[in-house]
Amino acid sequence: MSASKKLGAKDAAALAKSATRVVVAKGARVTEFAPGGSAGKEIVEAMLGPTGNLRAPCIRAGKTLLVGFNDDAYRDALL
Repeated sequence: MSASKKLGAKDAAALAKSATRVVVAKGARVTEFAPGGSAGKEIVEAMLGPTGNLRAPCIRAGKTLLVGFNDDAYRDALL
């Protein structure tokens, strides 16, 4: 998939459904969700930025989805 392709709410929901853990970082605030095979409105809204597109960066590490950037959250999930 092209890096320039904009991903919206439907794409965010599909990504969340495929994960067992979603970690969303907005600055220093980190929120963790356990979607359990569904992507509720709260999860999808947290994953989207102010333009309605998926926050960057977005990384899938196994069954964990990391959205946005927070150094501590990345360290915990990837190490």
